[in-house]
Amino acid sequence: MIKKTMLLLIVCFLLFGCNESKHEENQIKIGAIMELTGSIPAVGASSKNAAEMAVNEVNKNGGIVIGNKTLPVKLIIEDDADKGDQAAAAAQKLITKDDVLAIIGPNSSSGAIPAAEIAESDQTVLITPWSTNPKVTLDTQTNKPKQYVFRACFTDIFESRVLARFAYETLKAQTAAVLYDVASEAPSSQAATFKDSFEKLGGKVVAFETYTTHDKDFSAQLTKIKAINPQVIFLPTYYNDVSLVAQQAKRLGLNVPFLGSDAWSSPDLIKLSNGAVEGSYFANHYSAEAETPVTREFVEKYQKLYGKEPDDIAALTYDAFHFLFKAIATSSSLDRQAVRNSISNLPMFEGVTGIIKFSPNSGDPDKSAVIMQVKGDKFVWIMNGQA
Repeated sequence: MIKKTMLLLIVCFLLFGCNESKHEENQIKIGAIMELTGSIPAVGASSKNAAEMAVNEVNKNGGIVIGNKTLPVKLIIEDDADKGDQAAAAAQKLITKDDVLAIIGPNSSSGAIPAAEIAESDQTVLITPWSTNPKVTLDTQTNKPKQYVFRACFTDIFESRVLARFAYETLKAQTAAVLYDVASEAPSSQAATFKDSFEKLGGKVVAFETYTTHDKDFSAQLTKIKAINPQVIFLPTYYNDVSLVAQQAKRLGLNVPFLGSDAWSSPDLIKLSNGAVEGSYFANHYSAEAETPVTREFVEKYQKLYGKEPDDIAALTYDAFHFLFKAIATSSSLDRQAVRNSISNLPMFEGVTGIIKFSPNSGDPDKSAVIMQVKGDKFVWIMNGQA
């Protein structure tokens, strides 16, 4: 009998490891997947700053209060280098090896989509702070909402409609050109929705040009666009490409206003573009100039810690973590299903980027957008955007 018992214990050890289930540990493990290297390292850097800030804040008070316990948060960060396969591998590692309760990230859609597939399959909550592509939260087979995947931001569809309306009604543009990375998920989605929305409003997209990730020469596309002479150019692409496109357009004498997506929001855009994006507009998730107490406090703390103004990626990451902390604190138990249910049922959460609230059958919150303009070395708030 003793031998049989010992054999069972050995089998359990081999199957489950020497640690107890995460539900009985003295810490709460949260995973984070970020673009620390690769093509958009500024995105990962901002997200990492905000994540560490949020975790340090909650741990200063001992951690998250759950019933009669206060448990500290352990943050486990993985770099996906802005690559889909690495994002999927990172999600698998965090779930199966690190045994995290939930995951924040990735930020870019190219990583968020495959990571979300892993999280949904393994029934683990994943919240992407910045990925706007609708595919992230939708089941690829049924096109219905995933049950475990959420986002802290608005979607491509909403954002592109906001930008189309701004171009047509505020900028009074009757014609527009579009230039985007055909190999990138979010830009492709935004380009298609902008074209559809702009033309439904009464405008006309007179050029719909593409390029491929890692291209550096856009002169052929820009020359075509210049010949057509549109009143505005929609450029839904990441900040590193925007700077190259804008500088080449300037050299060609293409002096048409540019309009961009939230992928422009890194301060590195201004540094890299050498003034070529001056006066251009883009949609964003929040403005650091907002006067709400939550936003003011966040901006002041972030600036004190890191010596610079937080961008929207930092703000969204911070919101994602604190929303998750609140869901964990109000969860019926410390398991993944309970946390998922808590997120869906949580009353509205007032974050840095506005109100966040999920309906029971959607991972997409109702959010607002702002229109920003590049002026000198700053992004300046112009207006709230409406779809």
